[in-house]
Amino acid sequence: MHDSLPDLSLLCSPRSVALVGASDDPGSIGGRALINLLKHSDFKGEVMLVNPKRESVSGMRCWPDVASLPSTPDLVLISVPAVHVNPALRQAAARGVPFAIVYTSGFGEAGPAGKALEDEMRGIVTTSTLRVYGPNCPGLCNINERLGFTFSPSFQHDLRRGPIGLATQGGGLGRNVLQAMDRGLGIGLWCSSGNEVDLQVSDFIAHMADAEGIEVIVTLIEGIKDGRKFVRAVQRAVANGKPVIALKVGRSAYGQKAAMSHTGSLTGSAEVNSALFRQLGVIEVDDIDELADMAALVARSHPPKGKRDVAIYCSSGGASALTADMVGQAGLTLAQFAPETTKVLAECLPSYAAIGNPVDTTTAVITDPRLIDKTLLAVCEDPSVSLVLFPVTIDYGDVTIKVAESAVRVQQQTRVPIVPVWMSSRRGEAVDVYAEAGLVPVGSVGKAVKCVKRWIDWARWRDAQVTGAAPFEPLLLRMPPGELAGAPSTLNEADGKALMQKAGIAVPASGVACSADEAVQVAQRIGYPVVAKVLSADITHKTEAGGVMLGIADDAALREAWSRIHGNVYQHRPGAAIDGLLVEAMAPAGGVEVLVGVSRDPVLGPVLTFGLGGIHVELFRDVARRVLPLSRPEAEAMVREIRAFPLLDGLRGRAKADVPALVDLLMKVSGFVAAHAAQLDEMDLNPVWVGPAGQGALALDAVIVARFDVGTDEPPG
Repeated sequence: MHDSLPDLSLLCSPRSVALVGASDDPGSIGGRALINLLKHSDFKGEVMLVNPKRESVSGMRCWPDVASLPSTPDLVLISVPAVHVNPALRQAAARGVPFAIVYTSGFGEAGPAGKALEDEMRGIVTTSTLRVYGPNCPGLCNINERLGFTFSPSFQHDLRRGPIGLATQGGGLGRNVLQAMDRGLGIGLWCSSGNEVDLQVSDFIAHMADAEGIEVIVTLIEGIKDGRKFVRAVQRAVANGKPVIALKVGRSAYGQKAAMSHTGSLTGSAEVNSALFRQLGVIEVDDIDELADMAALVARSHPPKGKRDVAIYCSSGGASALTADMVGQAGLTLAQFAPETTKVLAECLPSYAAIGNPVDTTTAVITDPRLIDKTLLAVCEDPSVSLVLFPVTIDYGDVTIKVAESAVRVQQQTRVPIVPVWMSSRRGEAVDVYAEAGLVPVGSVGKAVKCVKRWIDWARWRDAQVTGAAPFEPLLLRMPPGELAGAPSTLNEADGKALMQKAGIAVPASGVACSADEAVQVAQRIGYPVVAKVLSADITHKTEAGGVMLGIADDAALREAWSRIHGNVYQHRPGAAIDGLLVEAMAPAGGVEVLVGVSRDPVLGPVLTFGLGGIHVELFRDVARRVLPLSRPEAEAMVREIRAFPLLDGLRGRAKADVPALVDLLMKVSGFVAAHAAQLDEMDLNPVWVGPAGQGALALDAVIVARFDVGTDEPPG
């Protein structure tokens, strides 16, 4: 059985390599892979070539197959047609080869025949010690060691070393990130996992978490196949002080379909992925250029604890105002300069310059770029400044180069990052000045501000982690792998609420009635007004079936409700099994109705959703999600996260809702799910009534889909 997170050292830095499908044709995959290995790499180990049709390739001897190689390599590169791949892998496994990279496509992404070949490949892996990278992948680039186990003709051009590790599933998009090297991005290692028949993107994240020379991990994901492995990999990176930045492809229905056809992998729920990212401290971005921007900034600097304010330094009044606008819209704060900073600016810049924040130097720095050295350094060294945005509006040729050289000199004297924003559509030579110094210019003010916002939000998450506390552990890690045992069944509302009461969640006083007379007895016991609801596990949406009547004021009205509800339900769903009516006390007037729901993501496990109750959640899609279990700070944060939170916080003179009681309810739901995670499929408390401060929170409805007998005190297992 393979380790869950294997040691990939010999994959990324092997001592010997065999290329199966070696070719003299520079246009073939085998030919390009050989050129990269022999000509463009700095590989000092033994290289062996396999081609049954040739005695030699590139002047080197060829062997007919892996079995006949004179020694066992650490790594086998395979670039033969799909039908010949598995025989080569069997020979490699028989010889005890630890790793193979399969470039070849035509497997799980190519229909039933390809899937059968991929299943066969998976069988080879599970019955041997061979670990397979791919298939359908571009290979691996260890740029810090100048090793190109890839067939890409771009390898020779993408060789800027650096502290960033890149783990992707898509080859083309991964190479696109690599080519941000032209802006100054330094990437030390790129692994692109392809179809993930064995090694997954999570394995590469885990390797980078331990790898020397890698300080930041960037990942581009189409689908997470193994949630447990992904969580463990990210936890390892975080524990080692390495930020993880992610772009998740497949966040719309179109994107999910494209990702499935591309890699044949699960994409999972985009909202659930995003929730997990936030809880694990993963920085999520929306596009490729943002991925590169974020990686560059985090690799350059981490915000000092508690230091959050930014500065703007620019020679254009319009650009200064535009940047300040976007900073404000993003909820960021402009630093208030110390008197010493203002003094330096006033002494060096013209009287008509703006020396507050933003700083508008005017064109004075264009005519005399050396003014930047002193004034920009003063801004960077201001005690409240954590970062300086440096918009460059126009390419002025030599003048702009001198400005860039000044900014680079300043950056060499300060730890506060200067972020150049290259606003011009004309790429000038000054871009290369920034790139060579590692300042990595951003392409627009909007992108730069988004990047800074994420940088600061990540720092807040980092600072909120309690030193020595255990990392977030999703319930998924406690659950047995595979499908839940048994068949799910939907509990009727009375049984669901009985479970909620056992979990300490308040529900209205109620009783089950199997006749109109019993309904009246229940109502007289709990007191009018009451609500009557059909009790049936077959009917989830009782209101739509006419199975609910509110504000029933007396015995006669209740008897009428009994008849009307039964008639409505029989008409709506003739075959439904009706267990009677649930008669319960009406919630007090006032309060706010919210939704608390739990679902089981197939990859990431139980997830809690919170938002406005009733139909509002479907209309406005205003919800917050968290992978369970919740901590109290997370529960408090998700209540305040929804746009409708002002309704709970006393909007326009309304009484403030009992938010502490709501948070308590969320925590109890989390605890209930934790206790029954292996049996629970779904639960929906909608609505939950949240009263004014001090009046508590009540679950007014409860739908639970589970795999245990609610009549027992504890579920089986």
